[in-house]
Amino acid sequence: MRTIIYNGLIVNEQKEYTGYIVIKDERIEKVAEGKPEESLTADADEAIDATGCYILPGVIDDQVHFREPGLTHKADIASESRAAAAGGVTSYLEMPNTKPPTVTAEELAWKQHRAAETSVVNYAFYIGATNDNADLLCRLDYTHICGIKLFMGSSTGNMLVDNRHTLERIFAEAPVLIAAHCEQESIIQANRQYYTTLFGQELPIFFHPLIRSAEACYQSSATAVELAARHNARLHLLHLSTARELALLEDKPLQEKRITGEVCVHHLWFDDNDYAQYGNRIKWNPAIKTCGDRKALLAAVASHKLDVVATDHAPHLLSEKKGSCLQAASGGPLVQFSLQAMLELSGRGAFPLTTVVEKMSHAPALLFGIEHRGFLREGYYADIVIVAPQKRYTVTRDKIVSRCGWSPFEGHTFPSTVIRTIVNGTTVYDNGNINENYRGKLLSFLRD
Repeated sequence: MRTIIYNGLIVNEQKEYTGYIVIKDERIEKVAEGKPEESLTADADEAIDATGCYILPGVIDDQVHFREPGLTHKADIASESRAAAAGGVTSYLEMPNTKPPTVTAEELAWKQHRAAETSVVNYAFYIGATNDNADLLCRLDYTHICGIKLFMGSSTGNMLVDNRHTLERIFAEAPVLIAAHCEQESIIQANRQYYTTLFGQELPIFFHPLIRSAEACYQSSATAVELAARHNARLHLLHLSTARELALLEDKPLQEKRITGEVCVHHLWFDDNDYAQYGNRIKWNPAIKTCGDRKALLAAVASHKLDVVATDHAPHLLSEKKGSCLQAASGGPLVQFSLQAMLELSGRGAFPLTTVVEKMSHAPALLFGIEHRGFLREGYYADIVIVAPQKRYTVTRDKIVSRCGWSPFEGHTFPSTVIRTIVNGTTVYDNGNINENYRGKLLSFLRD
């Protein structure tokens, strides 16, 4: 099977040029500038004219929660992988805080098998660290496991690692990247006690960033960085949300870093001024912080101090988002609209188009060592997204693919539209239509 995509603006490896891509079966056969020879388009099984469109490598989202097993009333691998496809996300790395949590080899194998049955895009899963499973973490084969997820803040299930000896051992012995959620529990609990004593239990959403404060984030992230530096561990700080935490990161090329940072779309898009409009819909852990924090995070993406942009896609039913800031569930669906949001931020002048591609495609592939993904290169898997940059897209309830059925972007009009998503050479999303028959692949990781 040979497909050609032509006449589009290819954005790849810090370059933008009009060109074409030839796909043979699952992989990219040719990437070239200019117009293709007529024989190439004539002989192709499918010729896609991308005039006026961007041709981008598929997005790799390094932090999603697809809620299976145990929480499938709000999402599962099938539903959320389809939302990913609709948003140009061709690969995802999924988190372990399900029910039961993914903290054993058996639970990990179950997820891999389930995704093989139901996921329309490519997939891999983290193994979760606990106070009790350090032996397992050291002996697993990580060829198809993206990394170790470490919760240094409260979480679902038995996954808060607060034993200092265990933390030391994980950082000293982990054979792969440690992806850490950093919020210091003692600070959060002290803040919660302080505000509930003053104002009672029915605290509105405005208190959320005061309880899960910038200080709670910084102190926990600083502890993780100290442990990683002392043990020469490979640490990836997830969903950084404060300007202060940026001081923990180095200004180096990604390939030279042992400690890296991720920021999520919602921390680049929203700030605490937006709680009045969106309420609990933008309640996340870590919390949305100040306008100053948001601007600092945007600048850090542009300067490359921050390495990866992801979503922390974490769907809940709207009924679960009700109540006080102590009761409403934290998290929301983002994977379907993350690329469009980043393209809009680029269009506003926050960072170049090439930076969107670098942070959402190239960097995750390099950071995790994902084999033959994340770039438009000959011999790589044909994971490609085609975007119409001038085709406006208004988010309405009927367009939402995630099972939870809502989005914090409802009513917003993006300036661009994802029109086609190709996974391993096969179109899985085309102008609103999802290929229900295709199944993605388990990702492979290059290990030393």
